[in-house]
Amino acid sequence: IFLCGVTATCNTHHYCLMLSLFSGPADPKEMYQRIVHSRYLDGVIVASSRLDDPLVPQLLQDGVPFVLVGRYPDERVNYVDVDNVSAARMAVEHLIRLGHQRIATITGPLSMAHGQDRLAGYRQALEAHRLAVDEDLVAEGDYTEGSGSMGVQRLLLASPKAIFVASDTMAIGALKALRQAGLRVPEDIALVGFDDVPIATSVEPALTTVRQPIERLGSMAADLLLNLAENPADAQVSVHRIVLPAELVVRNSCGALR
Repeated sequence: IFLCGVTATCNTHHYCLMLSLFSGPADPKEMYQRIVHSRYLDGVIVASSRLDDPLVPQLLQDGVPFVLVGRYPDERVNYVDVDNVSAARMAVEHLIRLGHQRIATITGPLSMAHGQDRLAGYRQALEAHRLAVDEDLVAEGDYTEGSGSMGVQRLLLASPKAIFVASDTMAIGALKALRQAGLRVPEDIALVGFDDVPIATSVEPALTTVRQPIERLGSMAADLLLNLAENPADAQVSVHRIVLPAELVVRNSCGALR
């Protein structure tokens, strides 16, 4: 969906999109030299970057126009993002309004800004409602279904009544693990995800989740990059940080306490 937004904008402005994955068996340094120094490259959109990713300082050093998808602390970096802190807080406060007090979370990777921000939103919601932040109710995941399952297995030792999961993919893994443990969702434990991927409505129960404007993020990242590439003088004096709101989509997995 994100790439649909990028592609549509590139097509409108008569640019070609090239996809490169800096993971796997290929040498990332060799890939960088081959791709970034290509005569065909006008700019780069970097998605799913760790905060310590060496690609970002290298692009800055080489003066390559680029836009990050996700918050980044360096004041020279242009990025687009969702307000992950507010979105996560909104999801957890929904669980609190339903009467839940012992709320756990499965975070995203804490080496990534969105992983840190969604955890921060979870903590803010609890603190705003004077609920204790119990570290036994926090499990780190990596956005895979398997990490959602493993996170639940760990969290059940602390007897949560609700779980905020930082991605729908992990939430689906969590749902499977809860069923294997003999627990019903939402009757025994409430579940809220993040992303609103298509499968969120296909699972049973349908997943309450946070909807990101993913296609719009892609379109805005491409628009911003093309502006930087076509107006290099402006790129030297202006840094753009675009943060979009998200929305809570309430379905059947969160339930209400009886």
